[in-house]
Amino acid sequence: MANASGSDRKAIRRALVSVYDKTGLVELGQALQKANVEILSTGSTAKTLRGADIPVTEVSDYTGFPEIMGGRVKTLHPRIHSGILADQSNPAHLAQIAEHDIAAIDLVVVNLYPFAATIASGANFAECIEQIDIGGPSMLRGAAKNHGSVAVVCSPTQYAKLHEALEEGGFTAQDRQSLALEVFRTTAEYDLTIANWLNNGDNRSVNGSIDALPEWLGAIWQKKNTLRYGENPHQSAAIYANAGGPSGLVGAVQLHGKEMSFNNYTDSDAAWRAAHDHSEPCVAIIKHANPCGIAIAETISEAHQKAHACDSLSAFGGVVAANREVDVAMAQTLSQIFTEVVIAPSYAPEAVEILSKKPSIRILQCSSPQTASRELRPVSGGMLVQQTDLVDAAGDDPANWTLACGPGVSAEVMKDLAFAWRSIRAVKSNAILLAKDGASIGIGMGQVNRVDSSRLAVSRCGNRAPGSVAASDAYFPFADGLQILIDAGITAVVQPGGSTRDEEVITAAREANISMYFTGVRHFSHG
Repeated sequence: MANASGSDRKAIRRALVSVYDKTGLVELGQALQKANVEILSTGSTAKTLRGADIPVTEVSDYTGFPEIMGGRVKTLHPRIHSGILADQSNPAHLAQIAEHDIAAIDLVVVNLYPFAATIASGANFAECIEQIDIGGPSMLRGAAKNHGSVAVVCSPTQYAKLHEALEEGGFTAQDRQSLALEVFRTTAEYDLTIANWLNNGDNRSVNGSIDALPEWLGAIWQKKNTLRYGENPHQSAAIYANAGGPSGLVGAVQLHGKEMSFNNYTDSDAAWRAAHDHSEPCVAIIKHANPCGIAIAETISEAHQKAHACDSLSAFGGVVAANREVDVAMAQTLSQIFTEVVIAPSYAPEAVEILSKKPSIRILQCSSPQTASRELRPVSGGMLVQQTDLVDAAGDDPANWTLACGPGVSAEVMKDLAFAWRSIRAVKSNAILLAKDGASIGIGMGQVNRVDSSRLAVSRCGNRAPGSVAASDAYFPFADGLQILIDAGITAVVQPGGSTRDEEVITAAREANISMYFTGVRHFSHG
């Protein structure tokens, strides 16, 4: 519908305003008043506007029907929805609303009850139910459907655009379509939040039984940034945030360096999680999503030095994650090594200054990870979903391990076994990790058999293998892989156990007089 100037801006003569969030409401009301727009409103919104001496018609006065049920029913009335849904380019619609003395509505300004914030606050079930908005989404969706005739605003962040439109004679058709799109995105996210809460917010399936993998899953992903490219230059890529979820790595603050790449993000995520698998000061160095060094120590600087010593060749161009503040000593050492990304919960001011002298290093500050309870992996035609592999099962506690053979080990050796077992989770299968003094000294990963992984781990140890301990992410199917570790000089090994040939493996360990522990849980990862 063109106005007198010939543009497709549609004049705003009547507005329905009903908002929970009152940010900018008075200023908006004043702008509507200045533009001679008649305002229909409800409850506290109307009270706020009248308090600023802005003329308002109460919806209940307009409909002749009072607000009832504590406000649950106020805008759910034919006079309101007919005014919103009337196609103002359709003479039949105009005749019908005129016949029933219904005024056409040109603008709807509505924002919704804060359901997501209510559940996040820990409110009880009944309180959450009361924050499920009914009238708001109905008005928004009706106006968005009829955006050929109605402009719809669903957030105070859009008020600046509304002020501009009022000054210019209304919204254009393209503006109204864009506003409608934002409404459907908003209501989709709102409904999805409710559905997830009812369906699986407490790990309950549709039929009410406890189920970590419910029958229905949904999520909204919002683009945070377009990346230069994906894993390879010919692949386009972007990073998205899970709306309403923890910010995690996506919400990290970049203090210095070039923009993050697709591969930077995947490696940073792996490093960040690996470092936080340990409660002691820990540094994990990741290359191509696999660790080339993990270590714990009394200080974060010492942990970094020990992690780097595991495989200094592979650490070149890697991603370094620390689960403690990066101090000056660590920064000084790290500044001498080409590093793509360093990520930590905080940095000493001088540490940032030291690291920032390297123009290319990306310095990320990120809160401790809140690991999602489920992992999603696309496959052709669908999605694989599994519970996230966390190092928190009963079998991950050394107190629950079974000594399959050999003498019980000292507290010092057990500490290294526990460290190796917690670290193996971060290694792609088949995974073998050798450790000594709270540090990985050789890692074999991503091989198609455990024998090759064992050889790789030993070869990367150099002359450090004698006296070390080993961890295997899954059982040894034969004794051959273990024998390679035995020949290298390990003194103890931890593995899940459970092979049909466990006795063969136990015999090899017993003959070598090494201690072998079974966990009963595995941390196999295809990556």
